[in-house]
Amino acid sequence: MISLNWKIEIEEAQRFEDLKSTPRGLPSPNLDPLTTLGIEARNDAERRHYAELWVKQEYERTEKELKFQREVDAAWKRLMPNMLPVNMGNAAGIAHDSGGRLALFVREADCQRCDARLSAVLADKRPVDIYLVDSEGSDHKLRDWAKQHRISDEQVRDRRITLNHDAGRWMRYGNGILPVLLQQGESGWHIAVF
Repeated sequence: MISLNWKIEIEEAQRFEDLKSTPRGLPSPNLDPLTTLGIEARNDAERRHYAELWVKQEYERTEKELKFQREVDAAWKRLMPNMLPVNMGNAAGIAHDSGGRLALFVREADCQRCDARLSAVLADKRPVDIYLVDSEGSDHKLRDWAKQHRISDEQVRDRRITLNHDAGRWMRYGNGILPVLLQQGESGWHIAVF
């Protein structure tokens, strides 16, 4: 039940369901209840309430992920003590050690982490092949996504950035992690950061 999963009242869950059938729900059908209710808040107090709920839940989610990541790090040290699990590179998580081309796999719909990773990659100014995993083979969708993310025609013409339909590469090379950034090295593609 939505209300229990998101820690909202039944009336709030019903309002969220109602909002999904309005113009709010059409362009953003996968928005979570707290974001939807916060965006469509009827007053400042309601907006603050949903923002605080969102932050609390995001904190809990992040803490769980960090705890698991610490266990994964410990497992790497125990099981593969002479091997680095991921080359974390610079502060944005992009490795600079090879100068190899990058490949970034992102999703168009509701992926804030994808947008953040894209921003870091674009700021790094390295050649990158971008794969939109949910483009459904639509060039129009790919072009619209690029325009929304301010990828210039010049960057694409100069092949500094290529825009691609995924066609299954994400599952093959990115292990289903999203967003994922691959780097081309001497032995082929490897996960640079996710």
